[in-house]
Amino acid sequence: MSVRFGLIGYGAWGKYHARSIEKVEGAELVAICARSEKSRREAQEEHKVDVYSDYKDLLARKDVDVVDVVVPSHLHAEIALAALEAGKHLLLEKPMALTVEDCDRIVEAAAKRNLTLYVGHEARLSPLWGGVKKMLQEGRIGEVRYGVVDLWRIPYRRGSRGWRYDPAQVGSWILEEPIHFYDLARWYMADVGEPISVYARANSKDPGRPELYDNSAALLNFPGGAYVLISHTIAAFGYTQTVKFTGTEGALLAQWSGALDRDEGAVYRLIYFDGERTEEVPILQPAGEVYELRREIEEMAKAVREGRDPLVTGEDGREAVRLCLAAEESVRTGQVIRL
Repeated sequence: MSVRFGLIGYGAWGKYHARSIEKVEGAELVAICARSEKSRREAQEEHKVDVYSDYKDLLARKDVDVVDVVVPSHLHAEIALAALEAGKHLLLEKPMALTVEDCDRIVEAAAKRNLTLYVGHEARLSPLWGGVKKMLQEGRIGEVRYGVVDLWRIPYRRGSRGWRYDPAQVGSWILEEPIHFYDLARWYMADVGEPISVYARANSKDPGRPELYDNSAALLNFPGGAYVLISHTIAAFGYTQTVKFTGTEGALLAQWSGALDRDEGAVYRLIYFDGERTEEVPILQPAGEVYELRREIEEMAKAVREGRDPLVTGEDGREAVRLCLAAEESVRTGQVIRL
């Protein structure tokens, strides 16, 4: 039986969600809610489903099993809580919310109603970034001592009505994209333990928006002296993400590079070093956020059908927000923040 999706949000990334739902076996797109008349018209023309201007009308439908929320970040908590109150399973784009308190409210609402809550950290489903996780779990580099997650990219798209450049709507640029890397760092280091402190620096190239950081770097410290550096800039060109780890017995390097963040013709590689020689590890599936999104939809549909926890839980989403906010506190205060 198909899991029926209602999509709230039909901007640039929302359109990818809609197409992904339609391509996934066992998933069905039954309704879309979009804010602008132009987006509603495009949604109707491309998908031939019912389209709404008010998300509450979509939530009132009895034939919606999962609500997929892809709206500006400041609206996440409001719509997520309304969807759970309506008895819908929830696929919620990152960041889960702009405060830890709102994240807690969402987690509690889902648990109270025994509903599936999946937070959209789709990088965990990547054959590339997931390949790094698999090799770390297998102990291929021994005890992990050092890691780097680095992003070099073009500036952000402005988003509908410029929301991504409005601090009241986006929250911060650390929450906007680097949150994926904080989630990856925590996931990669799960066998070591939870991060124990963070020290961060950040700045902006534009004095007119100093609170939106074009450049940021954070050092996450883990038990036993291991650490992961998370670095990102949106003041550059192209899109290149790199993950590196060294351990007591070897090292790993993974890289994805394209002209754009959604470049389906990107090049990527995973290299393993055993302490003496390097070898390239085959990546047997396409890697990139467009492909990972489809896997995320598949995972959500399976989790709902099977009544199990998804790969990325509400607790994971909350912890990613908590780490980002701790990094921002460190930037503001210049202090090491204990977690």
